Amino acid sequence: MTKISRTFDFAYYQLEKYPQDVCFADKRNGKWIKTSTKEYLDKAIEMSRGLIKLGIKPGDKVALISNNRSEWNISDVALLQIGAVSVPIYPTITEKEYTYIFNNAEIKLCIVSDEELYQKVTSIKSDVPTLGEIFTYNEVKGARNWQEILEMGSDIPNKEVEDARDAVKEDDLATLIYTSGTTGLPKGVMLSHKNLVSNVKDSLDRVPVDKEAKALSFLPVCHVFERMILYLYQYIGVSTYFAESLETISEDIKEVKPNLFTAVPRLIEKVYAKIIAKGEDLKGIKRALFFWSVNLGLKWDIDKGAWYNFKLKIARKIIFSKWNEALGGNIELIVSGSAALESSLMRVFYAAGMPIYEGYGLTETSPVVSVISKFNDGIRIGTVGRVLKSVDVKIAETGEILVKGPNVMQGYYKAPEKTAEVIDADGWFHTGDKGAFVDKHYLKITGRIKQIFKTSGGKYVSPELMENKFKLSPFIETIMVIGENKKHTAALVIPAWEALTDYADHKKIAYSNHDDLVKNKLIIDKFNREIAKYNEDFAQWEKVKKIRILSKEWSIETGELTPTLKLKRNVVMERYADLINGIYAE
Repeated sequence: MTKISRTFDFAYYQLEKYPQDVCFADKRNGKWIKTSTKEYLDKAIEMSRGLIKLGIKPGDKVALISNNRSEWNISDVALLQIGAVSVPIYPTITEKEYTYIFNNAEIKLCIVSDEELYQKVTSIKSDVPTLGEIFTYNEVKGARNWQEILEMGSDIPNKEVEDARDAVKEDDLATLIYTSGTTGLPKGVMLSHKNLVSNVKDSLDRVPVDKEAKALSFLPVCHVFERMILYLYQYIGVSTYFAESLETISEDIKEVKPNLFTAVPRLIEKVYAKIIAKGEDLKGIKRALFFWSVNLGLKWDIDKGAWYNFKLKIARKIIFSKWNEALGGNIELIVSGSAALESSLMRVFYAAGMPIYEGYGLTETSPVVSVISKFNDGIRIGTVGRVLKSVDVKIAETGEILVKGPNVMQGYYKAPEKTAEVIDADGWFHTGDKGAFVDKHYLKITGRIKQIFKTSGGKYVSPELMENKFKLSPFIETIMVIGENKKHTAALVIPAWEALTDYADHKKIAYSNHDDLVKNKLIIDKFNREIAKYNEDFAQWEKVKKIRILSKEWSIETGELTPTLKLKRNVVMERYADLINGIYAE
């Protein structure tokens, strides 16, 4: 039996223990193309031989820039089992960021998914002295296809790959993952095989599915959260289906009928907002039953008693069952990560019979530190569950969460001074997040140290926690709470345009564009009512007193959001400085 100590061992373990007819499946031109466990590893070995032929040596850095697909995973194994280092990079970042990362990592070879990315990387090639060949997964005119790599190593014996694989140690660097950079340039997080393997093994006892399960994957595989999950799926034997695109997720879910998938809070918020919007369109008894069920769900907890459970059984039969059907009908869990999830959403999805396992972690911790699970009394709404068994967590006097364990990164690449800022002499990683333990065992996140600000009255405000609450409104797509050193808090709001235009049409509000809408007094009044509704959950000094509704959306491309959809607060503050100054000048 394969001993699992390196990331690629998970695939070999699956082949030995429960080889799958469907290890991965990709949707191409409307059809699912399936790859078995054996085909997956056969291709990985072929590719390893080709990489050796290309001169890739242990320690060399190879960039992978792609959507989620089986070829990415084949390439990952092919690289790591010959001792090379994979550098997954977000497809959505700018040429300037690519140039910085490629040069910082000294990229030797790059594989991209499509023509757009090929042109993007080709445009910076002359600025990256170390960069050799660029290959593509899709057929792109004038580009070398990745199939060439599989074919070119035909004269390299398998024994050479086996010897290279045997030489890889658990403490060897496996990957460089560049943080999304909410402030300053991205940093290359160095993760070893041991970092990732320990995290997968420690997460196993939190997952209630087995080798019969199917998963849908659509979060970026270049993010360590989804990547670790894909290793975990291979360890368990879960068949992984890659969504065709973000636009086809609903259709793909209905076809695959997955038992589980991973999501970020914003996606869950959007799903919930669409459900509520459909409920608003109902009439009479149907509408009453819908919102009776939702309100019942919002009160859910692990043990509410027999009368509550009786009512919940009714709600599940008449309302919540339809929610589950919309997600394929087989959902056993949804794993949420990357950012905090509003606790009321947790409650209503649990009530609907689709439990959300919220986890906490960072790229630097490979990533999971703690996660909710139904096992071992692991559910406490409002927390991120119990800490993983090999991980130690303590709360510093400042309230900061400190982490130590085999999952903590080796450091930041070529940045020992930055590493020393976050990993102290005793090996504790300083997360930058504030937290506390509930009932001694359940970790609760109370804010991000660098984001928490103080009003001029000396009161502390945690903007992210407030923003998560406001985004429960079906009319709010994005919001940023401000007010550092000011007499009160305020907010910049991006509307959820579909919901807002439906509302405007229903109210017969005339408009020709988004600018018209955000300036309309009736719309401004509507948003003020929405803010007032959610303000009720906050202390007096936290309540948002003024808002400005913006007509221009924030995005990754325009620079206000990171690739993981986190706010770049410093960018927003700079771009809207005059508007913000105007709020407080009134």
